[in-house]
Order: sequence, then structure tokens, then C-alpha cells
Amino acid sequence: MDYKDYYAVMGVARDATQDEIKRAYRKLARKFHPDVSKAADAEVRFKELGEAYEVLKDPEKRAAYDQLGRNWQAGQDFRPPPDWDAGFEFSGGGHGGAGQRDFSDFFESLFGRGGDFRAGGFTRAAPARGRGEDHHSKIDVSLEDAFNGATLSLQLRVPEYDAHGHLTEKLRKLQVKIPRGVISGKRIRLAGQGGAGYNGGPAGDLFLEVWLKPHPRYQVEGKDVFLNLPITPWEAALGAKVKVPKLGGAVDLNIASGARSGQKLRLKGRGLPVPGEAPGDQYALLQIITPPADSDEMKALYEKMARETSFNPRLHLGG
Repeated sequence: MDYKDYYAVMGVARDATQDEIKRAYRKLARKFHPDVSKAADAEVRFKELGEAYEVLKDPEKRAAYDQLGRNWQAGQDFRPPPDWDAGFEFSGGGHGGAGQRDFSDFFESLFGRGGDFRAGGFTRAAPARGRGEDHHSKIDVSLEDAFNGATLSLQLRVPEYDAHGHLTEKLRKLQVKIPRGVISGKRIRLAGQGGAGYNGGPAGDLFLEVWLKPHPRYQVEGKDVFLNLPITPWEAALGAKVKVPKLGGAVDLNIASGARSGQKLRLKGRGLPVPGEAPGDQYALLQIITPPADSDEMKALYEKMARETSFNPRLHLGG
């Protein structure tokens, strides 16, 4: 997927004002409209222009796009960096809108399909009285906070254009209650924390999509938790009872004799306690770790095993 330089497409500077972007769009839209232009690439240029304007006219999309940085070149192979839009508050129900437009893969990788596109940059008139728009953002939650529940401080960046048409950001801080057992992809609703109502109408809501932070010990899939569990060769061969860390403490795990690397052992109900559902499970993935032959005693032990055992792990390969 190629990176798209929307500023270059519209021929404006990165610090262009809202009016400068609007004027550039109108000028180029007239120039490349397929019903007017005779250029062979007019339709392609017109679509590229509409996509660029969809991003740069919108303070939220523009600020998030600018977050990618200035080091990308048009046509350069691109994949969105993790959490590239973290900390932004967006209006509407999500990056994408209800309408389906023929935008590029680059656009959809950032903002989803469609978009709240307002042709020509004109917004609809506000109703006489009505509920404010719902807003959305993301919140990063540690696995421990997801397991136990917590109250977190969240600072959101709200992009907007100032009176001179320059892109600015305001910050707001919120206290967010994280319910016990929340998993990635779930949304937390903060009533009345969205956009202001119109002419005295009620405010919209703010929806926070939960993303679980990477954990140094565990991997998470849905409500299940996975742990790579190192064991010794003799524990694998003879069987053993070992102490296994889990969320909220530790538990004894019986390993049967003849255990294998990659074997998955289930700890029922030891995963995330999702409300209204059976709790997830924890799985221990066995990894047999061979001690290094870093002393005369260990070398002698390995040499004795080599002499006295006929074990050949490659026998099935004909070796």
C-alpha cells in the first residue's frame, strides 16, 4: 500500500489554513472534473483530490493524518504504525461513516470505509434544538487493570480550527472507570461527554474503544490468556508440579510425564472475567529449556546420556 501526500495532491503547505484548503479544492475540482477536463487522468486526479479534501477539511482527520509525521514520501510503502491515532477525540460514531465512497486503501487503513463526507466543504445547518454528536476515542488499558477494574485518568486531544482557520488542539482530562473483565474492542460509554447539544439540546456521548496494552508475560486473545511456561527436561520426562503465575496470583499446575514443547495446558476460568459470560481460560504453553553445558559436570552428564541412551528424535525422518 502506497503512502499518499494529501498536501501535495492539493498543492498546499502543511500549515495551510482552512480557507486556503477550501480555495485549492474548488480550483482543482473545477480543473479536473471529468465533465469538464479533457485530460486522460482527470477522473483519477478528481478522485484523489476528493479524498485529500475529505481529510484536510476535517480538523480531526487532518490532525490524525499529521500525526504520521513529515518523513513519509508519496508512493512509499506504508503500513499504519500501532496506535497512530491514540489520544485523539473524534466526532461521529467512528472513523468511517454510513456512506460508502470509493476511497483508496491508504485512506481506509486510517479512517475506515466511507467517511462523513460533505461535498464542497459545506456543513448542514444545525437543527433548532437537538442532541449533540457522539464522539469516540481509544483508551489503552493494562491487562491488570482489565482484570481487576480501575479508574484511569485520560487526556484527549480535540483538534479544531481557530478563528483564523489554523489547525489547533485543545486538551481535556477525564476520569474513566474501567469495568472488571473488559476486553479489547469493547466500548465504554461516557454519557453526556460528547459534542454539545444544539440550542440547549442534550450533549452527545463519548465512546471509548478499549485496547489492551501488550504485556511482557501474557498474550491475550479475546477473554483467554496465554503464558509461555518454561520447564526442565526432567520435569517434562518425569512429570512435576510447578508454580504458574496467573492474573491475580499464582496456581499449582500438574505436568504429566512425557510432556512436549508446545503442549498447551488449560487453567479453566483463570482468564478475564467478562461480565455476563463465563470467564475466560488461561493456557500454559510448555517450553522445554535445555540446561547449557557450561561446566565440566554438565558436560559429563550430557556425555553419559549420549552413551547410555538410544534416544533419536530424528528417527521418523530416517536419520
